[in-house]
Amino acid sequence: MEKLSYEIQINATPEKVWTVLWSEMTYRQWTAAFMEGSFYQGNLEEGSIVKFLDPNNNGMFSRVEKNIPNKEIKFLHLGEILAGVETPMDWGEATESYVLTETESGTTLKSEIQTPSEFKSFFEEKFPKALEIVKNLSQNQL
Repeated sequence: MEKLSYEIQINATPEKVWTVLWSEMTYRQWTAAFMEGSFYQGNLEEGSIVKFLDPNNNGMFSRVEKNIPNKEIKFLHLGEILAGVETPMDWGEATESYVLTETESGTTLKSEIQTPSEFKSFFEEKFPKALEIVKNLSQNQL
């Protein structure tokens, strides 16, 4: 399991960054860095199951472990979805978290993921691009 960490400074309030991260329209925009057409189904309440999907209903399902609006959210990835069929996986502590910290100039967004090593190069390439899109959306939205 690889622990990867990414951080970006954004000139916008934590509330605005949070909205960009989790609103349906903007979520689709920044996650396109990983897979064009990505979206999620479900709600972000602690304990609930969320499905992260591509346009072909492939992706993964996860449990919301923690949700403090405008501050932090953490997912535990439970399994994969292929053609809409959920298959539990033994990924151990495969987690993904987003922490927003208010600063004098806006917000520091830090994301940490624990992932099997075979996905490391994918995330190393895609995550910085995704966070750059979050930054641009957060700073340019009215």
